[in-house]
Amino acid sequence: MNQSNSLEAVIFDLDGVITLTARVHAAAWQELFDGFLKERVEQHDLPFHPFDLNADYQRYVDGKPRIDGVLSFLVSRNIQIRLGDTSDSPSLNTAWGLANRKNELFKRKLQQMGVEVDHEAVEFVRELRSRGVRTGLASSSKNALLVLEKANLGSLFDAVTEGLTSERLHLKGKPEPDIFLHCLEELNPQATPLEAAVVEDAISGVAAAKRGGFGLVLGVDRCKTGDLLLHGADWVIGTFQEITADQFIQRFRSLTKAA
Repeated sequence: MNQSNSLEAVIFDLDGVITLTARVHAAAWQELFDGFLKERVEQHDLPFHPFDLNADYQRYVDGKPRIDGVLSFLVSRNIQIRLGDTSDSPSLNTAWGLANRKNELFKRKLQQMGVEVDHEAVEFVRELRSRGVRTGLASSSKNALLVLEKANLGSLFDAVTEGLTSERLHLKGKPEPDIFLHCLEELNPQATPLEAAVVEDAISGVAAAKRGGFGLVLGVDRCKTGDLLLHGADWVIGTFQEITADQFIQRFRSLTKAA
């Protein structure tokens, strides 16, 4: 029996929430774009403005499918290149070539840096499960299953929606809520978004969960920028040491009762 009454499910992002692989993604994005931008500087005699690990990463690529991240960042720099297609070689300077290059860089850096797990986050998930709440994972990354396997976390979630699922089912990327809604349907086809919660660290993810109508959106703001509140988070923490499952359930009940 679900001891939390109306809280049927909680859906978590992976990178930056359960694992700290956001830093691996950020390093891969930085290497990708700095290399690309330096080439353009040399070819067109332009000033070099490197990829900003904080502002650019959060604003344009964090939490999004790779191709969306590439296109978003290029638009921010007023750069136009050919879109190409999904089969483009990582050596090509098309949007899809850059996206595929980023994937190679991420896998290489993952091997070098490993998967760092947030053990407090894992304990929080387990606390929720012990109270009868079903838990799901929704990630834009096509490497999510690889990361879960490397971190030994496969049994932590009742359903997983990741980048390959999104590609197969043509789910829209964040800030659209498709992956959260699909994960919820996998967890409990009868549950409405108002009966579930989302835990996210990305601006795009928080916006997606809010757009999906979820009962509570918890933002994990490890850099404590305050941006997640501005984009719709109902509650923001810096680390999972600041929260217990019982507090989370109580806050959920308060918000959904008011709604």
